[in-house]
Amino acid sequence: MGGIVVTIFWFLVVLTPLVFVHEFGHYWFARRAGVRVEVFSVGFGRELFGYTDKAGTRWKFSLVPFGGYVKMFGQSDLGPDDDGADMTDAERAVSFHHKKLSQKTAIVAAGPLANILFAISIFTILFATAGQPFTPAQVSEVVPGSAAEVAGLKSGDEFLEVAGRSIARFEEVQQLIRLHPGIPVDILVDRDGNQLDLVATPSVTVIPDGLGDEARIGVLGVRGLERAFERHSVPVAAWQGVRETVRLVSVTVTAIGQMFGGERSAQELGGPVRIAQMSGSAADAGIATLVVFAAFLSINLGLINLLPIPLLDGGHLAFYAYEAVFRRAPGRWAQELGMKIGLVFVLGLMLFATFNDIVRLPVVQRIVELFT
Repeated sequence: MGGIVVTIFWFLVVLTPLVFVHEFGHYWFARRAGVRVEVFSVGFGRELFGYTDKAGTRWKFSLVPFGGYVKMFGQSDLGPDDDGADMTDAERAVSFHHKKLSQKTAIVAAGPLANILFAISIFTILFATAGQPFTPAQVSEVVPGSAAEVAGLKSGDEFLEVAGRSIARFEEVQQLIRLHPGIPVDILVDRDGNQLDLVATPSVTVIPDGLGDEARIGVLGVRGLERAFERHSVPVAAWQGVRETVRLVSVTVTAIGQMFGGERSAQELGGPVRIAQMSGSAADAGIATLVVFAAFLSINLGLINLLPIPLLDGGHLAFYAYEAVFRRAPGRWAQELGMKIGLVFVLGLMLFATFNDIVRLPVVQRIVELFT
């Protein structure tokens, strides 16, 4: 029981700031645009505690901590926004629905953007204080019989690009190769001043994921020099923070694309239970690991919300893109249908992810073993 309480504690420590940052992005842009914000909630369901500020916004923490929301005047929870037929001129002036298309787009996009900027800030602070893990992107040894040897890699080769992405550190090579188990990867290396294009097919290795499950990863079969930590000045740390965030965005988008393309199992998809377990594991590994995990989770939160699914921020942005192209908003029936489909999809995705989490639990696996 004590372990469960500690896990939940670290889950809330990691997730709550990320939710707050996301919703504050929406809130800040809405207030700059003159929209009245009625509710700022971290969590869903019944209010646990909160207060109302001078602008009339109710700031609160709610019972279910898996997300949050900002409720703006004139904005519907599910379906088209209020068209303002019964509003006064003063109410239309502070209504979300009656703002310019560019303002509404900025307000909706601000949440995911805030998560991305938050990740950059985390990496900047970390790299300027503790330092950035760094290994030169150079091959010090090729494992005999490995995918690297088959591809023609040699000791002394310096990685320039892997899978179309520029490389600065050996850690970046490892991260990209792990995403391509059994999948051919284009590699550009520098060998004695000459650039060579190679193609490698990383071998498939199954490893424990630390949560009672297994993960398939790609292994190239090269070793780098000894790993070190390099502390940067603030400007350099900020630039490296941007690079690291862009790299993780690329890795996440690639993984999502592989799931939709069938190259990666959807069983790897995790929900709140898995996030809680990973938060606890990261906390056990140290504060630096926990902070990096929070940054990675912030990036994932931002990207998931940008998916063009009605009900998510990306769905609203898709509606606004339609309006920008065709000079009119989608019909009310289309918005209502889209929101309902989006609700079913999001709930189904949450249930599927939670089911994946539950079947990974050791106690569930032991019960299954009793009947198989």
